[in-house]
Amino acid sequence: MPVLDAATTAQLKAYLANLRRPIELVASLDDSAKSAELRSLVEEIAAQSDQVSAHFDGTAERRPSFAIRADEGRAQTTFAGLPLGHEFTSLILALLHVGGHPPKEEEELLDAVRNLAKDDGGEYRFETFFSLSCQNCPDVVQALNIMAALNPNVSHVAIDGALFQDEAERREVMAVPMVFLNGEVFGQGRMDLAQIMARLDTGAVARAAEKIAAKEPFDVLVVGGGPAGAAAAIYAARKGIRTGVVAERFGGQVLDTMGIENFISVSHTEGPKLAAQLEQHVKDYDVDIMNLQKAVALVPAGEAGGLHEVRLDNGASLKAKTVILSTGARWRQMGVPGEDEYRNKGVAYCPHCDGPLFKGKRVAVIGGGNSGVEAAIDLAGIVAHVTLIEFDPQLRADAVLQAKLRSLGNVAIVTSALTTEVLGDGSKVVGLRYRDRDTDAEHLVELEGVFVQIGLVPNSEWLDGTIALSPRGEIEVDARGATSLPGVFAAGDVTTVPYKQIVIAMGEGSKASLSAFDYLIRH
Repeated sequence: MPVLDAATTAQLKAYLANLRRPIELVASLDDSAKSAELRSLVEEIAAQSDQVSAHFDGTAERRPSFAIRADEGRAQTTFAGLPLGHEFTSLILALLHVGGHPPKEEEELLDAVRNLAKDDGGEYRFETFFSLSCQNCPDVVQALNIMAALNPNVSHVAIDGALFQDEAERREVMAVPMVFLNGEVFGQGRMDLAQIMARLDTGAVARAAEKIAAKEPFDVLVVGGGPAGAAAAIYAARKGIRTGVVAERFGGQVLDTMGIENFISVSHTEGPKLAAQLEQHVKDYDVDIMNLQKAVALVPAGEAGGLHEVRLDNGASLKAKTVILSTGARWRQMGVPGEDEYRNKGVAYCPHCDGPLFKGKRVAVIGGGNSGVEAAIDLAGIVAHVTLIEFDPQLRADAVLQAKLRSLGNVAIVTSALTTEVLGDGSKVVGLRYRDRDTDAEHLVELEGVFVQIGLVPNSEWLDGTIALSPRGEIEVDARGATSLPGVFAAGDVTTVPYKQIVIAMGEGSKASLSAFDYLIRH
């Protein structure tokens, strides 16, 4: 039975027409059903191009797996498992890049990849554990595959943690993406090619700081690259004024969002896809995007010689006539003993990414809002049992979600409960304590995973003492998006504007940009 449907096969055939050199797929199989499925996939890929050959005599220890090779093995990347779901794009790009099609990255960055380890002759053996439902994993997998395709000193194996669950447990992988370099943990979470190279190339940070410090002042400087920041940048650029965006990661919290079904006029999309579209839309205009840069201080115009100054953690500074703050928010933590100690060792914040690693195990979800209930519903289809713990006397999620949750046989709902501690054995989570708020009785739940879904915290600590913040740490704004500092505006989840939604953030970013333009005209 074919693994790919007719439409996908036709698309694959069209993509493979871009191969610039022959490639071979070398599969290592056993007698499992997954190996049979992988054999079919490899055969279907090879049938779409005379530039692709398939071999089934691979000797890799992980089975099923297959390598994509070219140039007598000097360009090679490997998938352990079937790269479908979110990783199907990674498969297509790996075929193209190993086959000589150039990656869509800045040439300066690609040159840095090609030159890696040329002087010391070192080898970089990367392994990435991913899950097919993880929307954060493809960026990491694709970046490391590019490196392996371009540099013979780099190899990469992408491993499906759910399929190779025994190895994942043995290596204490409890969150994805998890990257190992030469057998040691290199990093966890979303990383793109520039971020990975910045960690490997010790001079990259200093060079980036030098380039940023040399930039001329902006008319509008947007701090943050989420929906609010992207909208602000587009509206400013359309006015023909000098616009810059400095962002810790372009896309922001949207990158961690799985399904988006309330973005008006688009019935369904996914966070990473929307983030890529936002970035491309901004790039359609003359906007200076400075990604992977964290703002650490704002010096108001009165103290900075007539221009606002934004200081970055790399030591560089940017100056601007007006500033729009759109730094968004991050997942709120419980703040209980054991949470920090066991983060990524059983304490997780992304059920879509890490859920498959807990197949057949017991987990808890903390939070009874829409996010928490949706997480519990999704996890119930994977794990053995879910305990949902809510602080309030009742769940706060939409009625339709509550009805779905209560229909599931492997879910327990606990309300009026305060989580007091995450318990572990030194290497992983083994349980959770909570207190009944009605009776003060303490309860212990034995489990292997805790998924925290209790809302967001504004990314505004770096502004404390500089600008007016609410008691919750949100930037106080008026109806025009103006802050307590003249010429400084704010938009999105970091502000006091209610209802943290993508469509609202975009509107607020647009409004803040129009207000900044009006301020420039009047001053």
